[in-house]
Amino acid sequence: MCRQLAALGAWLTMTNETLILKRIGPIIEANIHFGDLTVMVGPQASGKSIFLQFLKLLVDTGPIFHTLKLHGLDWRKNAADFLELYLGEGTGRIWNSQGSEMIWRGERVSLDELVRAKRKAGVERSFFIPAQRVLTLSRDGWLRPFTDYKPGDPFAVRDFSEKLRLLMEGLGRSEAVYPQPKRLKSEIRKLLSRNIFSGFQLELEKTGPQKRLVLSDAEHTRKLPYMVWSAGQREFVPLLLGLYRLLPPTKVKRRGEIQWVIIEELEMGLHPEAIETLLVIVLELLWRGYKVCLSTHSPYVLDLVWALRNLRENKADARAVIRIFKIKPGPTTLDLGRTALQKDARVYYFDRESGKTRDISNLDPASAEKVEAGWGGLTELSGRVANAVADAVAAGESR
Repeated sequence: MCRQLAALGAWLTMTNETLILKRIGPIIEANIHFGDLTVMVGPQASGKSIFLQFLKLLVDTGPIFHTLKLHGLDWRKNAADFLELYLGEGTGRIWNSQGSEMIWRGERVSLDELVRAKRKAGVERSFFIPAQRVLTLSRDGWLRPFTDYKPGDPFAVRDFSEKLRLLMEGLGRSEAVYPQPKRLKSEIRKLLSRNIFSGFQLELEKTGPQKRLVLSDAEHTRKLPYMVWSAGQREFVPLLLGLYRLLPPTKVKRRGEIQWVIIEELEMGLHPEAIETLLVIVLELLWRGYKVCLSTHSPYVLDLVWALRNLRENKADARAVIRIFKIKPGPTTLDLGRTALQKDARVYYFDRESGKTRDISNLDPASAEKVEAGWGGLTELSGRVANAVADAVAAGESR
């Protein structure tokens, strides 16, 4: 009976994955009920990043406190001081003890009480890949440790950088970082090689007493240091290393106790074909059982959500999903497609003017709601361009 009650409690917790933030920075009210895949869109400075960092805080309070204290950082049990360390310098006043609210899984949480509480380190249950990930690599092509940043730099960047550094320290010198035969599915490796690395491979090289990451051609006759990589490659490599932590090369689907994957602006600096490749990796994250949260300014991400919703409603099979990405159907890729069709995807728009969120998950281009029809503003320019051209053509024909 006790086991049944415990199982019921765990099920209720997982089915009530809702976070509500009120009056925090630019957010007047953000009410998000998470799906297996949750996508957040909206203009800059509308609160998406703040929301995702508060999600990380609530999921991983203990590990965050432990990491800050491990590095000698003290917030003196004060909410403003804590936010300066966690969100970054200048953010201490976004929380108002008299008006700000957090409601996590139906329970109200006081930030003032949270920062005063004693917490054990506990187990980390989320992995956060920040938008500023390019900052994790120094100009020498090596990963910066937590202590290389200023105390006022966002915790998400410092923590991500340190985790990648430890991951790379575990590799031997002169070892291929990408591709690795046991990392990522073969079809995904082919897409990455074609769309991002252009036939080069990523290597860990020793230069004097220090390691560095370089791009090398197949014959090892050309080695490109970090400073001559393309902008897209600089953005993508830290993201790839973060994905390595989530996609272990074993029969185990997930890494440790991690349940949540949070990625800010996964499309940063990437060509549309490279973004498509990342969306296939998102499908693999879903297949592995992670709950995935994305913030984005790319319509390609919403294209995928819209396609999956319509394919599911029309009872399409996994081959239809795989066909979107121009990859060969096979046992592993079809597994990704089947899983994707079973997952619940949700989309929320962060409205900068009202400070509130809107559920636009239907993504109906014929919706009377302008925000939903324009997919949170991501397709509005294309629509205006098309209308302008159509009007000009019609006017020309009438002359």
